[in-house]
Amino acid sequence: MRKNSYVGDFFLMTIKQQLLDRLNSRQATVGIVGLGYVGLPLAVEFAEVGFNVIGIDLSAAKVDSLNRGESYIPDIPTARVKPLVEQGKFRASTTYDALSAADTVSICVPTPLRQTKDPDMSYVIDSVNAVAEVCHEGMLIVLESTTYPGTTDELVIPRLAEAGFTPGVNVFVAFSPERIDPANPKYGVRNTPKVVGGVTPDCVEVVKTLYSAAVDQVVPVSSPAAAEMVKLLENTFRAVNIGLVNEMALMCDKLGIDVWEVIRAAASKPFGFMPFYPGPGLGGHCIPIDPLYLSWKMKSLNYNARFIELASEINTSMPHHVVDKVAKALNDDCKSVRGSKLVILGVAYKRDVDDVRESPALDVIGLLHNLGAELVYHDPHVARIRLEDNAIMESSDYSAELLKNADAVVIITDHSAYNWQDVVDHSRLVVDTRNATAKTTKSQARVVSL
Repeated sequence: MRKNSYVGDFFLMTIKQQLLDRLNSRQATVGIVGLGYVGLPLAVEFAEVGFNVIGIDLSAAKVDSLNRGESYIPDIPTARVKPLVEQGKFRASTTYDALSAADTVSICVPTPLRQTKDPDMSYVIDSVNAVAEVCHEGMLIVLESTTYPGTTDELVIPRLAEAGFTPGVNVFVAFSPERIDPANPKYGVRNTPKVVGGVTPDCVEVVKTLYSAAVDQVVPVSSPAAAEMVKLLENTFRAVNIGLVNEMALMCDKLGIDVWEVIRAAASKPFGFMPFYPGPGLGGHCIPIDPLYLSWKMKSLNYNARFIELASEINTSMPHHVVDKVAKALNDDCKSVRGSKLVILGVAYKRDVDDVRESPALDVIGLLHNLGAELVYHDPHVARIRLEDNAIMESSDYSAELLKNADAVVIITDHSAYNWQDVVDHSRLVVDTRNATAKTTKSQARVVSL
């Protein structure tokens, strides 16, 4: 019995050391599953430090683009991708067979919510099943997709076990939550600390070694579940505080107080206060969704995550508040929403990105359309959007005439490309949900704030 244990320990030490040697010498091949906002920046960072990187994505268009050296992610310019492709450090594929030569695989696939607000884990399950088919002894598998605590233990490990692999015995498994913030000019993969949680101490050592090559600071925690919880705490913190300030905006509106003035003054306190800002609602692939993974998980344990549920209720109600503001502003001009010509400025979920996932603009447009408004939109980053009825709306050309002909201009996303003085100079009525026009000088436009 002791002899068998010794042999097993020696085998593990051998495959671990082999992998560590390959990682430290940059001889390892790194696999990335999912080449979107999370996976592509990670793949490029690994390739730039010397690893051979294989990226997997089911979109043939994305794969073809990357293999030509062309990027489709604004944060990753083609100038970074092209030399990596030409040097043979990075290639993309639509088939998982390409990962059979990989030493590590990081899974960066979406985890959306279903209409019933429970997690859709199908992308993770499909990816793990596919990776298990090409897995080999000594491989490191890391899940990066944001999910509920327990996913690695409940979904990843059993599927690897069915293929004959056990974490800490013949493979290494960990969870490391992605922390990508699209369009953030200050923080990217390299200088954003990376949390890692391995199934065993050996798994932690291996995953820490991998990410230390591409990230300045790696933060290990005790388990995959702890790492999964870290990401949910981060985004729940933001969602709850945004919910709080959105409710503050609703209360200030009823009291006739400028919420932006209140926040600005409160932010002068050098301790005990962190400013958050109201808006038309939450959007993107993280903040509106991630806390609800935790809420769903806790329901299975007969616990109600009250802060999360209340924040979600407030944040999802904000598009209705915006529509009410538009309707009241038009009413003051003796106009109804029905038949009014409205211009929506910005439909992306946040400034200077092209992502419309969960964007509140889509809800605002849908609600105004149902009230009979004649709608057009402009967004310098989003050429077209798909509405609830699957109809396609294309971005209109921005011009002074577009603004002048509108009964109201509704600012949803405050892209830096907009000249806000130009907007107020050529508009009659502006409903500003982002305080974008705060620094403009007086004009003919009547500006209504959130």
